[in-house]
Amino acid sequence: MEILHVSAECFPVAKVGGLADVLVALPKYQNKNGVDSKVIMPFYDNEFKDSNEFKSIYQAHLKLGKLHYDFEILTPLKALEFPVFLVDIHGLFDRPKVYSYEDDVERFLAFQLAVLEWLLSLKKKPDILHAHDHQTGFLAFLMSHGKAYKTLKEIPTVFTIHNAKYQGQFGYDKLRYFPDFDLKKMGIIDWDGSINPLATAIKCSWRVTTVSKGYLEELKSNANGLEKLINDESEKFSGILNGIDTEIWNPELDPNLVKNYSIKATK
Repeated sequence: MEILHVSAECFPVAKVGGLADVLVALPKYQNKNGVDSKVIMPFYDNEFKDSNEFKSIYQAHLKLGKLHYDFEILTPLKALEFPVFLVDIHGLFDRPKVYSYEDDVERFLAFQLAVLEWLLSLKKKPDILHAHDHQTGFLAFLMSHGKAYKTLKEIPTVFTIHNAKYQGQFGYDKLRYFPDFDLKKMGIIDWDGSINPLATAIKCSWRVTTVSKGYLEELKSNANGLEKLINDESEKFSGILNGIDTEIWNPELDPNLVKNYSIKATK
């Protein structure tokens, strides 16, 4: 089985919060259990870029409304513990930060379109596409309803909510950036009068997970306006507890702790 994880973060390539830790540990241990697990993410102009060399494996062009961008898919020459593919969109991701730019909507929509264009080119498609947080929230929708991507419709999609506080919603003035889709499906991308990628992912993904059972229960009553949707779609939800990779975060050995400890005793 091949799983392709799609995310804005993955340690050590780029890390802002816990999302990056999940994206390094989950595919690592899936591979140890016999799953062919890979990650695709944006290529930022950061320390990882400066300290590594890369090979280009795919080049193409995408349209974001009337805007046109060249992009390529890169892989690091020094292998990580699982395959990582980096989407370099010239003019959008050649910047140091992951988030907090005024054109984040355009950046991450273009990222998703680049992922889909690459998937179209692959002879062997992944068995599962696993998307993470709102920066990847339109993938399942476009795979089902985007006119250019319908050959990807049968790929099962899983979406994980790491933090429902950030939903990525934006106004309809940016609908012009979307590729062609059946406008009768407009209601799918809407939530409370805005285009909402997190809500879209919940509606369209085959399965939705949260980072713990407790967080799933919390979201049913406190999800920054998505409570009704989460309850309505509850049959497709599962809460799966995030663990820690003790090969990286080992409290018995971590030199950054004032005092080391184990489940048995404090050292």
